Amino acid sequence: MSDARHPTPAERRAAGRALRKVTPRSSLAGFQPPARRFDPLKVLAAQDRVRIAELVPIRYGRMSVSPFTFLRGSAAVMARDIAGQPTTGIRVQCCGDCHLLNFGAYATPERNLVFDVNDFDETLEAPFEWDTKRLAASIHVAALDNGFSAADARTAVLASMRSYRERMDALSRLTDLEVWYSRVDVSTIEALIADPKRRKVFEAGVSKAEKRGNLQALGKLGIVSKGGHLRIKDQPPLVRHVALEQDVEQVVATVSARYRATLSDDRARLFDRYTFADTARKVVGVGSVGMDARIALLVGRDDADPLFLQMKEARASVLAPYAGASPYRHHGQRVVEGQRLMQAASDIFLGWYSGVNRRHYYVRQLRDMKASADVASMTSEVLSGYAALCGGTLARAHARSGDACAIAGYLGTGTQFDDAMADFARDYAVQTTADHAALDQAIEDQRITAVLGV
Repeated sequence: MSDARHPTPAERRAAGRALRKVTPRSSLAGFQPPARRFDPLKVLAAQDRVRIAELVPIRYGRMSVSPFTFLRGSAAVMARDIAGQPTTGIRVQCCGDCHLLNFGAYATPERNLVFDVNDFDETLEAPFEWDTKRLAASIHVAALDNGFSAADARTAVLASMRSYRERMDALSRLTDLEVWYSRVDVSTIEALIADPKRRKVFEAGVSKAEKRGNLQALGKLGIVSKGGHLRIKDQPPLVRHVALEQDVEQVVATVSARYRATLSDDRARLFDRYTFADTARKVVGVGSVGMDARIALLVGRDDADPLFLQMKEARASVLAPYAGASPYRHHGQRVVEGQRLMQAASDIFLGWYSGVNRRHYYVRQLRDMKASADVASMTSEVLSGYAALCGGTLARAHARSGDACAIAGYLGTGTQFDDAMADFARDYAVQTTADHAALDQAIEDQRITAVLGV
C-alpha cells in the first residue's frame, strides 16, 4: 500500500481553479471553423465503408430531416471539430455522443424508474467539456428546430450548463460513496412539477414507460407461426430476418456461450432459464443506422414470458483518434464498462461478445420500461427545464469517474462557464445548419443516396 498522501478536497478544488490560468473558461467559448476545414460529408462517407451498404441510404434519409437529426448522426464530425479546441485536460468517462435524446428513463433492477444517460456507443475517457459542448450544441439546435428564437435557445443552454455546474459543486462536497449512490429518480422529478397540467402529461409519460416491457414488445414484434412457435415479424426495411451462411443452431450456441461468459453468475443462471426462439436485424436510431444491430427473442416459462435482447455492433469510439485508444480491446466491453461507470444502475443483461463474423457486439434488453423525451413537442420553457435536468444528470455521470472537486473548482460559482458553452452552442449551431444544408444539396445532386421517411 502506498504511503502517498491523498490530496484533500480543498487541494483538488484549488488545482481545478488554477487551471483557469492555463485554460481560461472564456477560451472554451465560440466556434470558428478553420479556413480549410475538412469536408464533413467525407467524414460520414468514411464511416459508410464499414456499415451495411443497403442501410446507409436510410441513415442519410434520417439525417436529412433537420439540423438536429444531422447533429445526432454526425458525432464523428463534431469530435473532429472540437478536438483541436482548448481543453482543461480534466478527464472523465464521457458519453461521447451526449445530445438531448441520449438521455431517458429506464427501470433499475429494483424496478424503479430513473433518469440517466442512456447511449454509450461512443463512450471513452476524454475531457469533460467535450460532453458538455455536444449537449449544449444539441440544445441550441433543437430549440431552433422547434422554431424558437436564438434568445430562447440560449436560455435553454444556460439552464443546462448552470445545472451541470451547480450539481457538480454539490457532488464535490459528498463522499465518494454518496456520489456513487446518487441517482435521479423519476418520482423525484414528478414531485418538482408544480403545474397540474404538466404533471398530468408527465404522469402519462411515466405510465407509458412502465408498460414498455417485453410483453409490449412481443405485441409489436412477435407473431405466432403455423408451427405454434413465437417468431419475430418481418417489417422491411427496418426489421427483417437475415440468412446466415453458418448453421443457425451452431451460431446461436457459440454466441450465447460467449455472451453468457460476460455475465455475473447469478445473471447467467437467469439467462439459462430462457430458450432461444428467433433473431432478426432491426434498424435503430440515426447515428447507428448501418451498423449491424439485431434483436433476439427468447422464451422462458411459456409464451407469456418473453425476453427481447438487442445486440448492437460496437466499433472504436469517434473520440479515440483524439482522446486515445480504449483500454479495452473489445469494443463491446468498452461500451458495457463505460455504461456501468456512468449510469447509477444498469441493465441486468448487459454484456458483450464477438460474433462468428468477428465483429464486436454488446447486449442489453430491447425494452425495459425505457422512454425518451419528445423534444420536438416541447415549449421553450419546457425545453429549458428538460435541458437543466440533462445537465445535472450529466454532472452526476461525470462525477462517478472523474474528479468532481477539480471540475467544480475550475467551473467556479459564476456564470463564465455557462456563457462560454452558450457561445459555443450558438456558433456550432450555425456550423451544423451549414453541414445539414451541404448534405441536402448532395442528396439533391444525387451524389448521396437517401431513403426518406423510413
